[in-house]
Amino acid sequence: MSRGGGKGPSLKDKLDGNELDLSLCDLNEVPVRELAALPKATILDLSCNNLISLPSDFCSLLHLVKLDLSKNRLQQLPLDFGRLVNLQHLDLLNNRLVTLPVSFAQLKNLKWLDLKDNPLDPVLAKVAGDCLDEKQCKQAAVKVLQHMKAIQSEQDRQRQRKLQAEREMEKKREAEQRAKEAQEREVRKREKAEEKERRRREYDAQKAAKQEMEKKTKKETVQTRKPASGSRPPQPPRHKHSWSRSVLRVLLFVLLCLLCTLAACKLTELQRQPLCVSVNTLYEDVLAALQNHKTLQNMLQQNSQQ
Repeated sequence: MSRGGGKGPSLKDKLDGNELDLSLCDLNEVPVRELAALPKATILDLSCNNLISLPSDFCSLLHLVKLDLSKNRLQQLPLDFGRLVNLQHLDLLNNRLVTLPVSFAQLKNLKWLDLKDNPLDPVLAKVAGDCLDEKQCKQAAVKVLQHMKAIQSEQDRQRQRKLQAEREMEKKREAEQRAKEAQEREVRKREKAEEKERRRREYDAQKAAKQEMEKKTKKETVQTRKPASGSRPPQPPRHKHSWSRSVLRVLLFVLLCLLCTLAACKLTELQRQPLCVSVNTLYEDVLAALQNHKTLQNMLQQNSQQ
């Protein structure tokens, strides 16, 4: 048996029936592998060694019924110490334990417990009480188990409340996410409707402008075709113009006739005829009137200059 642990053959040498005594071996660690190879060793004495902690795989020694860890330097027990469900007798006298793992509540078969001479938490120390005789040690086992079960229940309730709060928070986040997605869908839907309405207005405006342009073009075409169509509205000005030209032609014809008559009466032998005499007389009177009119104009002009 070495100081750091033990080997199979040496452990078997120390096995007495179902009891394995490893006390006063100056152990710094527990030979868990070798102990696991001895399932018959239901009583294990590790007292009076230098153990500071127990390895986590120590809790795999499910065959243990009685365990003595007194007078070591244990500061804490493994978190899953409650796996040792067959444990009935546990001696933790004179260690450095302050608290016990919550899993301690799972030691449902524990009937005897000694926690004296440990710097226990005041509440735990009060619950454990003294272990000065068999009765007190059995009461300590019952009371500590009840206390640890209460702590475990409270932790379970806190865990449940935490899980419930997390679920509620998750539901809230999911509801907020759904609301956000619904709002985004509504915004996209509204934007799409607005875009559709804008395009519809643009289409209507373009259609109206096109219709107006076609109407204007049609009107201009009709107005352009009216003069060439020979319709009645343009005819009155044309008839008026034609009438003026006819009157002018008649006047020119009459004037030409008068000039011809005057020339005949002045230059031919017809000047002795009564008609020509009258024409010549009328001509001379007109000339005299024009001369008088011209003389009168000159006189008036001279008077106005003076």
